Amino acid sequence: MIHEPFLLSPAMKEYLWGGTRLKDGFSKETDLEILAESWECSTHPDGHSIVASGAFAGKPLIEVLKENPDFVGTHPYMGDGIPILVKFIDAKKDLSVQVHPDDAYAKKYENGQNGKSEMWYVVEASKKAKLIYGFRTDIDKETVKKALNDENLEHYLLSVPVKKGDVFFIPAGQVHAICSGCLIAEVQENSNLTYRLYDYNREDKYGNKRELHIDKALDVMNLKRSEKPVQRMRVFRFREGIMIEKLYQCKYFNVEKVVLNTSRFKNKEARFKTRDNTFRVLLCVEGCGTLSWEGEDGTEKRMDFYRGDCIFVPADSVEYRAHGVAEVLRIGC
Repeated sequence: MIHEPFLLSPAMKEYLWGGTRLKDGFSKETDLEILAESWECSTHPDGHSIVASGAFAGKPLIEVLKENPDFVGTHPYMGDGIPILVKFIDAKKDLSVQVHPDDAYAKKYENGQNGKSEMWYVVEASKKAKLIYGFRTDIDKETVKKALNDENLEHYLLSVPVKKGDVFFIPAGQVHAICSGCLIAEVQENSNLTYRLYDYNREDKYGNKRELHIDKALDVMNLKRSEKPVQRMRVFRFREGIMIEKLYQCKYFNVEKVVLNTSRFKNKEARFKTRDNTFRVLLCVEGCGTLSWEGEDGTEKRMDFYRGDCIFVPADSVEYRAHGVAEVLRIGC
């Protein structure tokens, strides 16, 4: 069997801070009134992606990968499913001030789960959009507890303005929050562990306040002063019709932005092929295009993709060609 790309359908999440931009501008079809997150590529038990094209259409991605482990490859971080989770986040309102545990803490205290480090790519941002990134000064646990009791924790938090195209890495232990007006593409460890520290005393639609996890948050948070994050100098590679920009790389994942504009060049297509030791996830954040490749029977196959679509490319994939005008995050391990 040749290893062909296939589209994914996301798991949808409704949280009280979400909006409608993923439905209105990214073609996410759901009966949910509020769509806060779409888990585009996920094998996590809290939300499975479903294969939406090709021979495996209708099956959960996790099942396809269990039946075809060579699709994942031989990357050293592979375990059950895949080690990353890719999602869109629409923050109409501020998310809670929160922190994630690292792998060691999660494995010890959360039944062997993964910790959670993550990267954000800002897809859209309102004029005054910001995020919370740690503390403005060194702090101790007692001061945090008092600030929570006095409801003035925000006085100690570092606020950072954001704009479209910004990239932020949020390591485990970093107190943070996505604030209103941000639409984010997030690449993270395969985990759903979040310790809420503060949630503005909000109530859900049933009049209940959301659970806080203050003791665990205090256990794992970095209490040192955070430096204001600076956008890194980025590395670009060019050829006719395509530009590839390196966004971020760590031990858990690597992310590039592929800017495709083959319409300027007659009969020009960009060619790609995954290595044999890992897969790739393609997340379209702007524009649209077409992938094409030679099928097992020798005929040409085509897949159209649009803003918001997510494509899984198995390890040791068939060579595929991309044509169109689009911006795509290319994510691997």
